[in-house]
Amino acid sequence: MTEVGEPSLGAVDEGSRADGGGGYDATLRVWRGDATGGELQTYTVPVNEGEVVLDVVHRLQATQAGDLAVRWNCKAGKCGSCSAEVNGRPRLMCLTRMNTFPRDEPLTVTPLRTFPVVRDLVTDVSYNYEKAAQIPAFTPRPRDPDGNHRMQQVDVERPQEFRKCIECWLCQDTCHVIRDHEENKAAFAGPRFLIRLAELDMHPLDVVDRRDAAQEDFGLGYCNITKCCSEVCPEGIHLTDNGIIPLKERVVDRRYDPLTWLGSRIGRRPRR
Repeated sequence: MTEVGEPSLGAVDEGSRADGGGGYDATLRVWRGDATGGELQTYTVPVNEGEVVLDVVHRLQATQAGDLAVRWNCKAGKCGSCSAEVNGRPRLMCLTRMNTFPRDEPLTVTPLRTFPVVRDLVTDVSYNYEKAAQIPAFTPRPRDPDGNHRMQQVDVERPQEFRKCIECWLCQDTCHVIRDHEENKAAFAGPRFLIRLAELDMHPLDVVDRRDAAQEDFGLGYCNITKCCSEVCPEGIHLTDNGIIPLKERVVDRRYDPLTWLGSRIGRRPRR
C-alpha cells in the first residue's frame, strides 16, 4: 500500500507525454488537509490517453505534491484501497477513466466524506472493521455421518454474489443514513454488513438465526432502500434488491407472520 510521498512506479514527469498521443493538461482540484481542517488546492497535471484518475494523482504526487497522502494498492479494481470522491461521487480512482470527464472542466478529488480524514485523501475507516467484528460468525451444522457437508447448488449460488465484495467502503460512504447523520453510526452497520448478514442467513449450512440481530443490533430498519449503495458498487452487487430487501422480508415474517412467529418459538435454529 502506498500513502504519503511514494509515487507509483509508472509515474512519469510532464515531459514524457508522447506528441500526438491524445494527451492534454487537466485542471485537478484536490483536497489537502488533515483532521484539523483543509481546503481544495488547484493543480495542472498532464494526462495521457487511456489513463485513470489514480494515474493522474500519482503524477501529481511525483511531480508537484510529494507529500500528498493517497491510499492505493493493486490498481486493478480488486483491493478497494483507492476509494475517493471524484466530482462528488464515491469511486475507485483506479477504475475511473479520465476520458469520462470534460477536458475543459476542473476535476475535483476529495476524501470519503463519511469517515474522518487522516490526511489529504486518506480517511480512517476503522468504523467498518469494528462493525465487522460484531457480526455473529459463520456457524455450520454438524457434518453428515460420512463426514461430508452437502448442499444444493441453487442454495450455494444464492449468496455467491455477495462474496464478490472487495470492501472498498463506497457503499458505506454513499449511504445517507451515516453520511449525513454521524449519530447513527452507533446503531447502524451500513449496507456492506447488512448484506454480510444476508449472506450468512442464506447459507445452507449455517445454523445461527441473525434476523433479530439484524434489526435490533445492526439497524436494518434504518435502511430505506434508496439503492444508492448498489449504484456505486464497483463489483455490480445488487445490495438492496438481492440482499437487504430479502433480509427485511425475513425479519417482517419473523415478527408479523403468525406461522413464522410460532415456528421461531418452537425453534429450529438457535438465536444469538
